[in-house]
Amino acid sequence: MDSLTWEPRPPAPSSLGDREVPLEGSHLAGKRIALLVSGSIAAYRAPDVARALRRQGATVVAFASSEALRYVSEETLAWATDGPVVTRLTAAAEHLSDRAPFAAYLLAPATYNTINKFRHGIADGVLTATLASALGKLERGLTAIAIAPTMHGSLHNQIFTESIKTLQSWGVSVIAPRPGYGKHNLPDPIAIAAAVCRLTSVSPLRDVPILVTGGPTPVAIDGIRRLTNRFTGQLGIAIAADLYRRGAAVTLVHGRSPVTPPDWLPHHIAETYDDYRDRVLGILGDRPHRFGIFSAAVADYRPATVHPGKLPSGRESWTLDLIPTEKVIDLVGDRFPQVDRLTFKFQAGIDHGGLMAIARDRLARGHRAVVANRAEEVGPNGEQVAYLVTPDQPPRQAIGKPAIAQLISDHLETLAHLRD
Repeated sequence: MDSLTWEPRPPAPSSLGDREVPLEGSHLAGKRIALLVSGSIAAYRAPDVARALRRQGATVVAFASSEALRYVSEETLAWATDGPVVTRLTAAAEHLSDRAPFAAYLLAPATYNTINKFRHGIADGVLTATLASALGKLERGLTAIAIAPTMHGSLHNQIFTESIKTLQSWGVSVIAPRPGYGKHNLPDPIAIAAAVCRLTSVSPLRDVPILVTGGPTPVAIDGIRRLTNRFTGQLGIAIAADLYRRGAAVTLVHGRSPVTPPDWLPHHIAETYDDYRDRVLGILGDRPHRFGIFSAAVADYRPATVHPGKLPSGRESWTLDLIPTEKVIDLVGDRFPQVDRLTFKFQAGIDHGGLMAIARDRLARGHRAVVANRAEEVGPNGEQVAYLVTPDQPPRQAIGKPAIAQLISDHLETLAHLRD
């Protein structure tokens, strides 16, 4: 249908109210977040930041300076947070928040003026007074503070640099801006929410080094052509993102595919099978890792000979001599036995009992856990259905990539508790 032609029909009904947001996670469930909005043109994106926080379960209270309200209205912030906006301090002492403490204070956007006032202890407005109180709570271990610097590049001067370094030495977290067009731009709201999740996490996986792999690992036929598979690595991204939000020191090795991990997620792109193998072994060799989650669709075979340049077109048929590749998960087991391996097994043309038998065989060969799924089994909307198979519990089912990622992270938290 022509994109400029619309047959007017009502939208599908929704159970969500006008101000409600669909939950995408629970990393901020039960946590109150103070969103401090200062006077930058980027303030118009503050409602999106508020809703990104709420999608992780947060209760968000917006504090806005009079300058911020030049760029975003109080009504818009109230709609986005589903609550009143603090625009001035009253006898209720909103800046102290004693009766309803905040798990974190987020200054986004954070202007040059507000950052430097904060650093020098100036408390002359609703934002700076709130930040002064928040700093006292931070010093007592009662809250966290994060700022997202947003300003023109010419304002990145010695004063600003010293203020940032000072605030960081006090324990204030700085969410790196998104560079572009000579400016420090506000990061994507999803990236900001992920940083707040990470900052406030109390997960036993916090700071635990974890390697995650995902995506295809092509093998070369010649200098142009490759053999690959249809997997995109979306599940690996979902797993790594969930672990990142829990505070883990996660690194994703992602095989090149049409899907690219977000910039805020620490990752490496593997162009080929050889690149994938070398990156995995190199990362594990550079730093001890507690867990390795291997969801990549690794090539099982490769051409015995890779032809230089480009094989001529026009042949009626080709014959490729394929030889097995090295099993990277076995290399990891041999070289890094201290790494608990969680591996994946995808099968087609097999029943559930056969799939479970394959998974248990892997457990017997030293894998800590196996996520197994069949091509024939999908959810009600075509979602991936997988089973987490472990030595000590019955198989646990998860439907859809977010649920699979959460199930894996929850299991790793259990393992972390057991070892501690």
